[in-house]
Amino acid sequence: MTALKVFSESLRFLKDDALKTINSKAPGQNFTPSDFTWVLTVPAIWDESAKQFMREAATQAGIVTEGTEDKLMIALEPEAASVWCKKLPSDGFITENHNSNSLDQTKGFQTIIVDCGGGTIDITVHKILNNGALKEKHRASGNNLGGQTVDRKFQEFLREIFTDGVWDEYEETYPSEVQKMIFEFSRLKQVDEDIEIPCPFNLGKLARRKKDIEKFFESVQGASWNKGVIKISREKLRSFYDESLQGMTKSLKEILEKDLKIDFILLVGGFAESKILRQHIIEQFVGKYKILCPARPQEAILRGAVEFGRNPKIVTCRRSRFTYGVAVLKKFDESEHKQEKKLLADGKEWCKDIFKKLLEVGQDVAWDETREHLLNAADPKQTQMSVRLFRTEKKNPEYVDDSGVEEIGSFVVKLCNSKTNQERKVKIELNFGSAIRATGTDLNTGKKSTLKFEFKNV
Repeated sequence: MTALKVFSESLRFLKDDALKTINSKAPGQNFTPSDFTWVLTVPAIWDESAKQFMREAATQAGIVTEGTEDKLMIALEPEAASVWCKKLPSDGFITENHNSNSLDQTKGFQTIIVDCGGGTIDITVHKILNNGALKEKHRASGNNLGGQTVDRKFQEFLREIFTDGVWDEYEETYPSEVQKMIFEFSRLKQVDEDIEIPCPFNLGKLARRKKDIEKFFESVQGASWNKGVIKISREKLRSFYDESLQGMTKSLKEILEKDLKIDFILLVGGFAESKILRQHIIEQFVGKYKILCPARPQEAILRGAVEFGRNPKIVTCRRSRFTYGVAVLKKFDESEHKQEKKLLADGKEWCKDIFKKLLEVGQDVAWDETREHLLNAADPKQTQMSVRLFRTEKKNPEYVDDSGVEEIGSFVVKLCNSKTNQERKVKIELNFGSAIRATGTDLNTGKKSTLKFEFKNV
């Protein structure tokens, strides 16, 4: 099955279940998806292609339809968590109470939010402004070493125990049982002690065909067999975390070295429920920073997403992850431009493929802010103008086909009748709201062409 099908059907189930629950509490109302604003949360380190993928999945799931796209909002998970946690009183946290005030009352303080998810570790820096709103001070960063990294290490250890092809056969023959084992293990990740995992009947059956089960445990350190249960020592359990915790520490130190005057480190997300993770961060950073984790770190994202849906302007400013621009023509200059870029139009020499910057990487961009640029038709006989949009991590690209520059969308603006002798201009607008939108307007007719960025699917 395609990823889009899997995601859309999962979202369809959640949407149907939500509506069923709401309608059961409101007899006679019969609410439909279009009656609500829907908020999907995604990791902050996901790029626009992944967010576009989620929008397409939500559309296929029937959450929004053509004409109701504005009913869907994409919230970044660490932002959502920050929105919720700044309201919590000190007794709403399970690590190191800071004082009796909520974070909302600590104006000017700067917080690193570490969203410890299953797939990713997402890190964002926020400053709390006087009105309680949040300003992003460092663009989102992180890695793909979330809680599932620990699950993978656990699975690798089971393969070490059940040798002679036993585990490989079990994975292939009983994949749903393997998933159940991983789920049981994920619930045990919250503790910092020896753990016990019941051995599924079919795994035991496959193992006994080779030899007595006890013999599988003779050559491994940190595990033992006890009457149908696999016991794993605290030390071995902690070793499963090494790669993930080292990656998290490295990412945090890279930000902290930038002298952003951080006051708090806030741990959120389901993986933050792990006592081993919290203890590691405290050991690494306590003394210099106050370490906070809400009592229900996974819920913080969900509750914050609702707050964000009600007031998306609560995050007033973000740092752009890319430089965005459009392809334009410029009068050709032999000393400045590449010869192969020369273009003849209306008897004049032009340089094509010039990258005209609309927003620079690392620049602040406000919620719903619009960046504009005017394009002039090079040829008075033109009946339409093609607008191509690009992005790059470079600050000052020269041409749109420089290495590291990626085309992210294009659209065509129909131009007015060329016989009118009017100056033929198109206004390009790039809007940064819940979704990035690009619009081109023929200034003579007022006719618009709009593009929601068609990023490549992940």
